[in-house]
Amino acid sequence: MTAAAAGDTSTAGGTVTASGTGLVSFQVEPDRYRHWQLTIDGPIATLGMDVDEQGGLRDGYELKLNFYDLGVDIELYDAVQRLRFEHPGVRTVVLTGVKDKVFCAGANIRMLAASSHPWKVNFCKFTNETRNGIEDASANSGQRYLAALNGTASGGGYELALACDHIMLIGDRSSAVSLPELPLLGVLPGTGGLTRLVDKRHVRRDLADYFATKTEGLGGEKAVQWKLVDEVVPRPRWDQTVAERAAELAARSNRPAGAAGITLTPLAKQRDEDRISYPHVTAELDRAAGTATITITGPQQDPPADAAAISELGYAFWTLAMTRALDDLILDLRTNELELGTWVIKTAGDPERVLAYDALLADNTGDWLAAEIVLYLKRTLKRLDVTSRSLIALIEPGSCFAGSLLELALAADRSYMLAGVLDDGDPAAVPAVVMLGELNLGPLPMGNGLTRLATRFLGADARLAAAAGQAGKPLEADAAEQLGLVTFAPDDIDWDEEVRIAVEERASFSPDALSGLEANLRFAGPETMETKIFGRLSAWQNWIFLRPNASGPDGALRKFGTGQRAIFDRKRV
Repeated sequence: MTAAAAGDTSTAGGTVTASGTGLVSFQVEPDRYRHWQLTIDGPIATLGMDVDEQGGLRDGYELKLNFYDLGVDIELYDAVQRLRFEHPGVRTVVLTGVKDKVFCAGANIRMLAASSHPWKVNFCKFTNETRNGIEDASANSGQRYLAALNGTASGGGYELALACDHIMLIGDRSSAVSLPELPLLGVLPGTGGLTRLVDKRHVRRDLADYFATKTEGLGGEKAVQWKLVDEVVPRPRWDQTVAERAAELAARSNRPAGAAGITLTPLAKQRDEDRISYPHVTAELDRAAGTATITITGPQQDPPADAAAISELGYAFWTLAMTRALDDLILDLRTNELELGTWVIKTAGDPERVLAYDALLADNTGDWLAAEIVLYLKRTLKRLDVTSRSLIALIEPGSCFAGSLLELALAADRSYMLAGVLDDGDPAAVPAVVMLGELNLGPLPMGNGLTRLATRFLGADARLAAAAGQAGKPLEADAAEQLGLVTFAPDDIDWDEEVRIAVEERASFSPDALSGLEANLRFAGPETMETKIFGRLSAWQNWIFLRPNASGPDGALRKFGTGQRAIFDRKRV
């Protein structure tokens, strides 16, 4: 039964189907927000956090003091996306609280304590990706973010502020910023708080150590001196100063004046028990095998003539439509289908046409919409990179692993490319090819700051240059294997058996060990703030969440709010 057939009772971040399953939906629209107020005044947008106490995604907790859960973050992600695509004239986004004397108390503790381990980790991962999207908007889209902390910001609330360009704290003798997860809950600031303190705001590590163990946090001038916030503003001057800072940030922006945005219409998505489909993306779900076979279909028409035509097509422009669907699918599978541990990735279409769409985008980097589409594709591929699933790409006759879609094969843990055609296949089939293009050579970096191609050939500059030198050329299996663009190139005799063994073998391994293996191998090269955040989330935070000191019956998460102290196992490991 599809969501449409079930009546699609989506709320902010939640879908209840007629079968009673609690599938999470990541599709929402501003007129259905329950937790955020979005207003726009010329170049200034204000996102006011006003969390509905009774609006939790699940039962069993209240979202008082602007606590948040996944539903709150889904709305925030949607707002950040819409500000980039629908409101190109917005130059500054002010994040603030609507409730009196509180900005945000962070993630809801009762929600975390009652949640399964995968839920907690996926929640933190999605929240981090949304924070990264805010930073990407500041760095690459000229949309600067101002955190106007009208009251206390603790835990994830302060981490949201850390994603912004400038942090203002109201000076009322009671407001403070804090990261109290360690002393209160026995865990770490799970949405990048510690990393952003030292890597982004350059807080001295000894001061950061003290701050992260101080439950009540810091406010006033000491918070400014320690670089925890940029300024403290007395309440009588608050509104005026926030307006001044927002205008100052807007004046430094390069967002286009007078550009018309495009509307991100609801996705045409159908979901039933064993299939999820969109116009350009499908996923076949095999629960017995533990696999999701994802097929991305290339464009059916030639690209439009120019940037103006991209704008006219809007959400229907193939690259944008495909990226939106892939983004939603990754989130859906990652959250709702925990036991589908292997994703088999395929493509279908004309590789030359994919490269033509890529070339149109690459030739119009000065156009705000073309640039935003490439940036969105970059963020979606990064989401794939940090997803704890085994990725296997299958390159067969009829595939279109070229340019932007070749990134999917380069992101995979392994790729198999059929040499020739199948004897019992389509008699009109021609051998598959892969093609490198402009988008493989710079615009779509991973979290480590390198392209997937450069990461693949780390320390092998000659091989990287040799591969890049073949850009625009159709490469059959033998050539692709020799260049190192695919892992294996079996022929017709071995194809079915090698693919079967690869998929079945993956399913036989420990999922925990696979998550660790993949996270370690995918990010070769330099460590960046992003790789540090996700590396710690995948390993250290993951481990800490599982430990009895946090999640056990006497752990800090379970004892929080009971008036009882946690009982810790004091052994260091």
